[in-house]
Amino acid sequence: MTVQEAGRKGGMKTAETHGREFYEKIGQKGGQKVKELIEEGKKARRRAEGR
Repeated sequence: MTVQEAGRKGGMKTAETHGREFYEKIGQKGGQKVKELIEEGKKARRRAEGR
């Protein structure tokens, strides 16, 4: 079994056991984290430019 096949198999099993709501929830968490990281990056850039 290749790594790709194993990943696909694990993803399919997760989808079966957790359902759509699980993926929606982790997607929202991931999106929120990205938004926070972008804001932190912007703040750091402003601080660096101010010096």
